[in-house]
Amino acid sequence: MEFLDLAKSRYSCRDYKDTSISEEVLNKILEAGNLAPTAKNLQPQRIYVIKSEENLKKIREITPCAFNAPIVLIFAYDTDEDWKNVRQEGIHSGVEDVSIVATHMMLEATSLGLATCWVNAYPNAVCDEAFNLPANQKSVLLMPLGYPNDEPCDRHTMRKDIDATVSYL
Repeated sequence: MEFLDLAKSRYSCRDYKDTSISEEVLNKILEAGNLAPTAKNLQPQRIYVIKSEENLKKIREITPCAFNAPIVLIFAYDTDEDWKNVRQEGIHSGVEDVSIVATHMMLEATSLGLATCWVNAYPNAVCDEAFNLPANQKSVLLMPLGYPNDEPCDRHTMRKDIDATVSYL
């Protein structure tokens, strides 16, 4: 599949089939994240795979945006390992690094016939505590993962004209 076709086919799924994901397929998705570039290749990302009924119940209590997916991924970064900008205090790469990793994984999932949703609608600190993330790790997003039980709606296919989002300086 051409990349632009893959990018066009990816959408935020909010309804998943009750179908398990094989370890082989899950490992391909995780490998795509492992191959993603990060600042100075420091690889501060930490990915937690939630698939036990106990932990899925816990994440569903934290957010309504797990959408009954058979797997939910927590994407976090290690604050001790992310790149720090020596030219401006307070600027670091953790969120960006995790975002690149998550994007690689979303696109690989799409290429394998699965669907995802990028979820920011959850209380990060509550999630981090509920899953006992170390104090130096901060979650950035959740990602339900599974086989889609829905189709993309118009909201997923409508795009602004490129001139509305791109400027040449």
